[in-house]
Amino acid sequence: MNNKRKYESVKPVRDDFLIFGSPLILKDEIDEVVSTLLSCWIGTGPKVTRFEEEFRDYIGSKYALAVNSCTAGLHLALLSNGIKAGDEVITTPMTFCATANAIIHSGGVPIFADIQKDTMNIDPVEIEKKITKKTKAILPVHFAGRPCEMKAILEIAKKNNLKVISDCAHAVETEYHGKKVGQIGDMSVYSFYVTKNLTTGEGGMITCNNKIQAKEIKILALHGISSDAWKRYSDEGYKHYLVRAPGFKYNMTDIQASIGLHQLKRIDKNWERRKQIWDKYNDAFKGLPVNIPNPFEKDTRHALHLYTLILDIDNLKTNRDGIIDALYKENIGTGVHFIAIHLHPYYKEKYKFRRGDFPVSEFISDRTISLPFSAKLTDKDAEDVIAAVKKVINYYS
Repeated sequence: MNNKRKYESVKPVRDDFLIFGSPLILKDEIDEVVSTLLSCWIGTGPKVTRFEEEFRDYIGSKYALAVNSCTAGLHLALLSNGIKAGDEVITTPMTFCATANAIIHSGGVPIFADIQKDTMNIDPVEIEKKITKKTKAILPVHFAGRPCEMKAILEIAKKNNLKVISDCAHAVETEYHGKKVGQIGDMSVYSFYVTKNLTTGEGGMITCNNKIQAKEIKILALHGISSDAWKRYSDEGYKHYLVRAPGFKYNMTDIQASIGLHQLKRIDKNWERRKQIWDKYNDAFKGLPVNIPNPFEKDTRHALHLYTLILDIDNLKTNRDGIIDALYKENIGTGVHFIAIHLHPYYKEKYKFRRGDFPVSEFISDRTISLPFSAKLTDKDAEDVIAAVKKVINYYS
């Protein structure tokens, strides 16, 4: 087991390298960006407002507030929901570090609850075990686009008077029991990073149904001033601004929104394309020493953001990183989602975590690999991924 036999490819399955997570950008986005540049409204302006309105209508929330990243959005959401120094926020260790960092930046303490092996989402049973007098919120992450068990999470939150703030970085299209996850709980935060299903290059969105919180976030996202910059300098005439709070530079620009407007128009079409690739991968990898993603839960919609394999490394002659290296030599890019947060040096040292604290997360963390999975992929690209995975897995079986 895990002999780490060196992999050499005489002839890679591809001549050119297939980048992991490359977005589909079409002429509509390019033309809109050019139009924005020519208009000279390149900062926060009318297109950001339009994007907020269209995203709000897509999600079905009362408010949508554009920011420059999901990380910024999580920070603002936590502050708006009263998280302060010493407050505990329960989240998953199987996520990107931004989830935990936003809790830390708000003054809070990230408390991890282990995940379910089949869904890779936070386990409600483990959440209940971690609640203390200091717990103020639950921050579920809809991993890869699969919705968490929100009914159970909301019941736990209600019983313990906790806020629920969803990290929807993977979950623009995700639905749970007939609702977009951005309608569920106190607040939800989305990512429009370059690899996401809807991209603006960098960017994010907060959705909520509370008017007072929406107004507060709008002010905090732009230095704490009382008016949007484009309204202060518009052709309606100059308007003075007043600083209401020591805010942040978290605003989205019209250049970013120009991309997002057209990405949003194609969101369902792109989902259908990824579903075709998802089914193709599932069929191809049956019978290999890997676990393919679990079937979708009843009355849910998976956003199909990541296609992850869990490698059966006990029956392979290498580890996960050996598989990644071999696929690289076949000119196939990959990702790892994720190395569990508590295994990273900073969190281990600060919070005294050690291997064994979250065994399910560690099991996934050691074995997970994400394959190229984007609406940009051609049938040939998907076939190359399949051929390379089979070639590499068979070599190490």
